[in-house]
Amino acid sequence: MSTTDRGTATAFADVTEYVSGPYAPVADEITAFDLPVDGELPAELNGRYVRNGPNPTDIRSLDLRAHHWFVGDGMVHGIRLRDGKADWYRNRLVGSAKISAARSLPDISGPNWSGNQVGPNTNVAGFAGTTWAVMEAGSCPVELDYELETLGRNDFYGTLPGAFTAHPKRDPNTGELHAMVYAWAQWMDHVQYVVVGADGRVRHTLDIPLPGMTMLHDMSLTPNWAIVYDQPCTVDIDIAMTGRFPFRWNPDYGNRIGLLPRIGDGGTGAAAADIVWIDVPLGYVFHPMNAFERADGTVVIDVCNYQKMFAADVFGPFGDGLSRLERWEVNPRRRSCSVTVIDETPNEFPVHRGSVGLQEHRYGYCSAPTLDRSQGWPTLKHDLLTGERRVFDHGPGRAAGEPAFVGRPGGNDEDDGWLITFVHDIEAATAEFVVMDAQEFDRRGYVARVAMPQRIPFGFHGNWISDESVPPPV
Repeated sequence: MSTTDRGTATAFADVTEYVSGPYAPVADEITAFDLPVDGELPAELNGRYVRNGPNPTDIRSLDLRAHHWFVGDGMVHGIRLRDGKADWYRNRLVGSAKISAARSLPDISGPNWSGNQVGPNTNVAGFAGTTWAVMEAGSCPVELDYELETLGRNDFYGTLPGAFTAHPKRDPNTGELHAMVYAWAQWMDHVQYVVVGADGRVRHTLDIPLPGMTMLHDMSLTPNWAIVYDQPCTVDIDIAMTGRFPFRWNPDYGNRIGLLPRIGDGGTGAAAADIVWIDVPLGYVFHPMNAFERADGTVVIDVCNYQKMFAADVFGPFGDGLSRLERWEVNPRRRSCSVTVIDETPNEFPVHRGSVGLQEHRYGYCSAPTLDRSQGWPTLKHDLLTGERRVFDHGPGRAAGEPAFVGRPGGNDEDDGWLITFVHDIEAATAEFVVMDAQEFDRRGYVARVAMPQRIPFGFHGNWISDESVPPPV
């Protein structure tokens, strides 16, 4: 294995929970080739697994009494697989005005309508033949090349009028992305529904008035509905004026979801007045798993639901309690919602096989966070037909991030494929890329594991980007 590095970020001292230990930023961007593999990487996995997360480069100058985990320069970590080999690992800061200034370079190219100084730090995925780093709350997507270097801001080739999100939903039938987006400093009275065509260009937007500025992290999609979450975690103007992370728990706001009809070609025919608003139990959802419709019109949404968010812990998502996996069954005609608890234990970062999006799904996969660093974060598999819950235990002190499901080519069963993710060894301060068999799961152990050349901080979302969807350079 050969490695190159270039120092860009600033070293840190352990000071608070969300900038120390497994959350602490790494100081260098490195490239490592020909990584040793323990086990056998499936030869069908040709592409990159890439994950995004916050990596503050100015840790020494931060006001640690006010620092929030969600705030910080974006850094992507990626591993490239090819023909059963692990060709390389790279980590790169996502380009931004701030990073360019620190490197005495001009700002990266592309429009910056919100004036955001940091690069997207929440998600990264392949779409329309390229690689995009994305974040909510007004940031423009940043396009990356195959080696994860920043190409510039890309507002979907000049068609995005403003904000975007970290969590668009892809319709597997049309290839379109559907997104609910917000920009709290610029839009205080509405959010926006955005549809991006399979060609990477925005084809439709719709403003949706709201009574307050909610933290709209995600959305859900079914064949007939685009679903907006209007939740009781809202902007606190007094706190926002201090420059701190502005969202706080606001139970008086209430909690509801809105069903926006997807009418016409690309879902472009509905108006905000057509939204069916339905009250749901008080709580906060960062991430839904999937949504679908039954023959009788019932809308079914599986979600990871927190009892409250940013109430006592104003620096990160876990201090007020952990989320459980629930099934919401919504009746649009009666405007009612019934809740069934699927799993009372902690569940987060829910995923499913992409090809069953918008359809009734049998299997879902989650990470299981814990506040005790000596314990592990196992990976969970839920059989939503039988109720069976299976656990992949990564070992004491080993924390698995969000799993990504990759289907086995030619497989017929919904769970025929692999789960891939980064696993963090908290005490050893190391990380591995791991491959699990989604069918054998807890019985087989790892299919393969690849030691990373450096620690990878806890972060947010990662995706498998196949070479078929985003080809490597020739």
